[in-house]
Amino acid sequence: MTQRFSFISFVAGVMLGVLLAGMWFLSDSIGSSPFSSTPPLSKTGEQKTPESGAVSVASQPSGENVAIESVTVPPPGVWVAVREANGTDLGNVLGAERVVGPHGNVSVSLLRPTEPNRSYAVELYRDDNNGTFDPAVNSVYVDFDTGARVVAFFSTTE
Repeated sequence: MTQRFSFISFVAGVMLGVLLAGMWFLSDSIGSSPFSSTPPLSKTGEQKTPESGAVSVASQPSGENVAIESVTVPPPGVWVAVREANGTDLGNVLGAERVVGPHGNVSVSLLRPTEPNRSYAVELYRDDNNGTFDPAVNSVYVDFDTGARVVAFFSTTE
């Protein structure tokens, strides 16, 4: 009886493994893996960042500050960082502001002003409780619903 149960368990395990491997390879050939947190590719080949309601920013005039419409994260809050953007690739951090809990009308002072007709992004980071922002130390804030980093893109006008 035990030998028959072991054989059936072995066969069931192999079948399950083959099924999971098949799902992995088939979904990978269609463009997205069910086990991957990488955003899917758009028809143009660029990665799409899933939308998140955790931060909202609108296009705005270039300048030394960036106006964030709202940040809706639970306490203890996050760092709101303004970054240069080239498509979906993020560049240098231009400035950051600590926001505790849900907050509206946040102004982020920049180390250097934004330039007209350029793309920028707002990215959220968790605080490591040392009181200073360091993108190498603070981890990226992840949206609980999408499992992706929270990034909102905007552009500047003159």
